[in-house]
Amino acid sequence: MQVFENILEYKSSRKSIVTIGTFDGVHIGHRKIITDMVAKGEKENLLSILLTFFPHPRMVLQKDSNIKMIDTINEKKKIFKKLGVEVLIIQPFTKDFSRMSAIKFTRDILVNSLKVSKLMIGYDHRFGRNREATVKTLKSFGLDYNFKVDEIPAQDIESISVSSTKVRKAIRSGDFKLVNKFLSRPFNLSGKIIKGDELGRKIGYPTANLKIFEKYKLKPQNGVYLTRTKLKKQTYFGMMNIGIRPTISAKNNQIETHLFDFNGNLYGHEMTLEILEKIREEKKFKSIEKLKIQLDIDKKHCQKLIPQYL
Repeated sequence: MQVFENILEYKSSRKSIVTIGTFDGVHIGHRKIITDMVAKGEKENLLSILLTFFPHPRMVLQKDSNIKMIDTINEKKKIFKKLGVEVLIIQPFTKDFSRMSAIKFTRDILVNSLKVSKLMIGYDHRFGRNREATVKTLKSFGLDYNFKVDEIPAQDIESISVSSTKVRKAIRSGDFKLVNKFLSRPFNLSGKIIKGDELGRKIGYPTANLKIFEKYKLKPQNGVYLTRTKLKKQTYFGMMNIGIRPTISAKNNQIETHLFDFNGNLYGHEMTLEILEKIREEKKFKSIEKLKIQLDIDKKHCQKLIPQYL
């Protein structure tokens, strides 16, 4: 998959099939659109292009928007590649870009830059300045500029019954079986392992402390979770705590994961955690000894759950 960080960087004379969207979470509804596009591109010898935007338009256009994204842009790249997208264009979304008229967007970007032959969009797609243009508008532009609009019917999308909003709500409620069903994959947290205070090591539960650099990334609520990760082609399960660690009166939120059956130093390494289930809420214990007893219980609980994820 070729990746371009701006529409201006993309140059090709090949006819294309294009889909457009922010694709937050790349849930099963998004996957249907993308896989259909890739399949039709292969069948009709058209280059499959996915045009997305970053930052999310709501981050730019809504004052004090604190919206969090289900996936970081790097996590999305990996998913799009797996789905077979040939060209990914990540257009910087700015206020100036948002003011582009629908006709200018169609003529200059879709037709002149991307050489669109077929455009795949959802039935409720709107675009251009103030979201002024509808699917009907696009179809009229298609007649003028000689491209087809392949509209995904309402019933096809609604039958899937999922949205990015529903996924966010499920993440916040801790229902990761539902989250992962909506996404058709486990929800991920990706970052770098940094040095912590090593309290876990002292009580027999060494942890990898994950630093996520993208502030816009949606994180689960505080609590203990069953996780899975790959390190050096080996799969490791573990239990992750997100929270302030009230037992030791810490104040800053941390993401700490104890990997079962792992020995080694991970400082400075990149790691992606798949969150499989929520085990319990974060609690304050009367002593470190009481915390250790609970961790033993949590570990046994997690290990009973692991066989269903092998």
